[in-house]
Amino acid sequence: MKDGKFLTLAIESSCDETSAAVLAEGRTVLSNVISSQIAVHTAFGGVVPEIASRHHLQNMNGVVKQAMEEAEVSFSEIDLIGVTNGPGLIGALLMGVATAKALSFARGIPLVGVNHMHGHISANFIAYPELEPPFLCLIVSGGHTNLVQMTDYNQCRVLGSTRDDAVGEAYDKVARVIGLGYPGGPKIDKIAAEGNPDAIAFKRVYLEKGSLDFSFSGLKTAVLNYLNTERQAGRSINTADVAASFQAAVVDVIVDKSMEAAEMTGQSKLVLAGGVAANSRLRRDLQRECSLRGIDLYVPQPILCTDNAAMIGCAAYYKYKAFGPDDLYLDAYPDLAI
Repeated sequence: MKDGKFLTLAIESSCDETSAAVLAEGRTVLSNVISSQIAVHTAFGGVVPEIASRHHLQNMNGVVKQAMEEAEVSFSEIDLIGVTNGPGLIGALLMGVATAKALSFARGIPLVGVNHMHGHISANFIAYPELEPPFLCLIVSGGHTNLVQMTDYNQCRVLGSTRDDAVGEAYDKVARVIGLGYPGGPKIDKIAAEGNPDAIAFKRVYLEKGSLDFSFSGLKTAVLNYLNTERQAGRSINTADVAASFQAAVVDVIVDKSMEAAEMTGQSKLVLAGGVAANSRLRRDLQRECSLRGIDLYVPQPILCTDNAAMIGCAAYYKYKAFGPDDLYLDAYPDLAI
């Protein structure tokens, strides 16, 4: 402890960000260091798992050291080590888990494995100190699209999930075929601001009546078919219009299903989480619909939407308080369920 406050050192390495953070009492961020690999993977049009793992190995010790230094704490003051142990890329996850276990063993500090999705949800506890469960949470990221009802800090019920491509994955694939490159989400969001969202009538996919699941693979294929048709006909393609129309089709479905989930559960608080939570149209449309229905919308700052260790530290704190530590047999699970 430092000044009587419980300190958590957290490590995140589920994909292509190597991150370490130190938090006091679970919600106060003393440091949050993120080493991104975007520049490395851009040349390949997406994350290459083996390359990501090697860069985690190179960056991990330096990132942890920097986080400790920025927080101005020593290992003797750390009360808990939290680490993402799934879901994610297995090699990347193992880099973080191995580091956390080594530090736990060497320093005698309790260890807790954290579900990456619980981390994204917990980013809102950092952004909003007054926020407490229960609430409805929309998780939108490169690998996940979920509607979750949080009944407590460590208890949730999945109401809906993706049946194929996650929303962030769909963004990356569409960005690639229209020539924007990687990462697709921010690039489509930026160029869509210059386009007409009604220019192309891409179908909104709602699945069967009453379902809160998502499906974006058909929309991705529709974009590809549109591009092929226009090119074969020799017509010019307005990239901004394609991006804006695609984004509108995605966001309309997400917002409509979120409002349906809020009505079904009776929740008056909606929490947004995950990398795609930084999307400007999603934020704007959700805020509009929530305001019309008297729902309080919680959206973390963009730095807390992307993968970062601060959110993992917050989730670790509440898991440890409820269930105690994990042992050194803690392993990484690429398909860990929420």
